[in-house]
Formats: sequence, structure tokens, C-alpha cells
Amino acid sequence: MQRDLLGYGGVWPDLTWPNGSRLAVSVVVNFEEGAERQVGDGDLESERIGEVISVVAPGTRDIGQEQIFAYGMRAGLWRMLEALDRRRIPATFFACGQAVARVPALAAAVARAGHEMAVHGWRWRPHADYADRASEAADLDRCIEAISAATGIRPVGFFCRGSESAWTRDLLAGRGFAYTSNGFDDDLPYWDPVTGGRLLVVPYALDSNDMKFFHPNGFVRAREMVDYAADALSTLLDEARAGKPRLLNLGFHLRIAGRPARFPAFAGILDMLAARRDEIWIATRAEIAATFAARVPGPGGASD
Repeated sequence: MQRDLLGYGGVWPDLTWPNGSRLAVSVVVNFEEGAERQVGDGDLESERIGEVISVVAPGTRDIGQEQIFAYGMRAGLWRMLEALDRRRIPATFFACGQAVARVPALAAAVARAGHEMAVHGWRWRPHADYADRASEAADLDRCIEAISAATGIRPVGFFCRGSESAWTRDLLAGRGFAYTSNGFDDDLPYWDPVTGGRLLVVPYALDSNDMKFFHPNGFVRAREMVDYAADALSTLLDEARAGKPRLLNLGFHLRIAGRPARFPAFAGILDMLAARRDEIWIATRAEIAATFAARVPGPGGASD
């Protein structure tokens, strides 16, 4: 993939979102607990990033780390679903296939609540790690099937941990996906040149993301993330009022923002969005992709 440092080159499409706003907001919740590396699941080592850096020796089952992840499904999910429902805010859940297969009833509950389920890989791993197309394709198909079976809805979006492989986007386009979110390089969707415009890139962001509670240069108190999101919203709203279409991404995890002391970050940000509902368009990523595709022609001159 050739690097593109130009993008829109300062000339953005004349795009207005469905409610007349120039700013779309995507709330993402990661549904991946149970799909991380764990020796107890047969992996060579367990995931080391958690509430603390694991001190369990590689190759030894880390039951504590398993439980830290399990908290997200057992407790965090319900707290966050209730918060979304109370404020009538739709979200996209990036769902790992193995996690969905382990708790299909929970995935079904997410879909029944009106949220989008997008593919987050079969396992919580970088797709850049796949050595060949065939193995990646097989895992993509397993994830599609798991989500479809649990929710009755075939997913149309994708995002993997870390980075895609050189052939991920071609595999997605060939399976009829509407979008990938492995793009950290813009504040607006764009047509993917790698697939000749058969796939839309709906960019994501890792700065306005609760994973930074787990990073030394990130958030400590819940209010810090709320303030950070407020600054991002303010900046993009100013640009939107000047006629520039924009997308704001806000990312969360069941085991992170679902914890009591960090939950106020999630709730506070949702309250902030609900209070600005007349100025922004809060939508799932599938809705954002469909709107962009309908209003901004692809490379062939027609919507893809």
C-alpha cells in the first residue's frame, strides 16, 4: 500500500449529514473480551495489557488476567448498554468473532438494543500478523458467521487491532463489506484507492479512546477523558460551522469504561453528546458509511 499524505488536500466535499449538521459523531464500544490471547485458551502466552502489567510468566495460565477481561462481559456491558439506551444514542460495537461465539446471547442483546455489530477479527489481534490470505480469509468468514448467527444481521463494517494486512481490504471488498475503519489519517470518510473505490474508509481514532487509561501518557481520572472529548467536539464543531464536513470518533471498551470509577467518562461524554444533538449527527458507522456513499460519489462517478 502506497502512503497517502495528501488526502483531500484541504478541499473537502460539500457534505451535509442527514439532520443538516456538518459533524457526524460515532460512538464505538469494543466487544472483544474472551477473544484476547490467554494460555488458558491454548495460546503460548496471555495478553499482558490489563489493569496492571501482568507479572505472570509467559506460558503460564494467567487466571487474574482472564477475570479482568471477563469483567467487561459480566458487568461492564450491562452498565454501558443501559447508559446508551437512557440517552437514545446508537453505537457501533467492534465485535471479535470468538467473543461473540462464547456469549452469543450478549451479542444478540446488543443488536436488539439497536446497535451495530461490526467485525473486529476472529481474535483480538493485528491482521498484519497473518502470513497468508487464506488463513485471514478463513478467520474473517468465521467472524462474519458468528455475528450473523448470534444477531441475525450480517456485519458490513470492519476494524482490527493494530493494522490490516496487505490484502485485508481486498478480502473485505470481495465479501461485500461497506467500510473498513483501519484508517487513522483523516476526520472524514474517503474512498479506498487500494480496492479501486470498492470499499469506504471510515476513519477511527485512538486518542479519544478509553484505552488511554491503560497508557502512561493517557487519562487517569474519568473527567480527563470527558474534557479531552469536549475539546475534540469543540474543535470539530467550529470547523463544521465553517462549512467543513467532519467525523468525531469516541472509542470505549467494556472492561475499561465499564468499570465504576471510569464509567463517569462514558456517561459524561454521552451526556455531552445528547445535549448537542441539534448540532451533531450521532450515528452508527454503517449509517455514516451509507450516507457518505450516497452523497459523495466513488471514483467511478456513482455511489459504490
